[in-house]
Amino acid sequence: MKQFNYVIKDKIGIHARPAGLLTKKAKEFESEVTIECSGKSTSATRLMSVMSMGIKCGDSVTVTVCGADEEKAASELEDFFKNNL
Repeated sequence: MKQFNYVIKDKIGIHARPAGLLTKKAKEFESEVTIECSGKSTSATRLMSVMSMGIKCGDSVTVTVCGADEEKAASELEDFFKNNL
C-alpha cells in the first residue's frame, strides 16, 4: 500500500473537469485508488462520487493506492495532482 497527502491548489477545487481527468488517470492502473477528504472516502474511479465529495481549494486529500502496480500508480498520481489540482 502506498499513500500520499496533497493540498488542493485549484481555485475551484475538484470540479467536473479535474474530477474527470482524475477518474480517467486512476482507471489506467490495476491497483485500487482511493481518495479521502474530511472523513469521506471513495474510489477515484467513480466520477460522481469524487465530485460529490465537494473537495475545495485548500482541502487536504489522502490518496491510497493498493495493488500490483501501486509504486508506479502512486508516483504517476502524485505527479497528476501536482500538475492538475
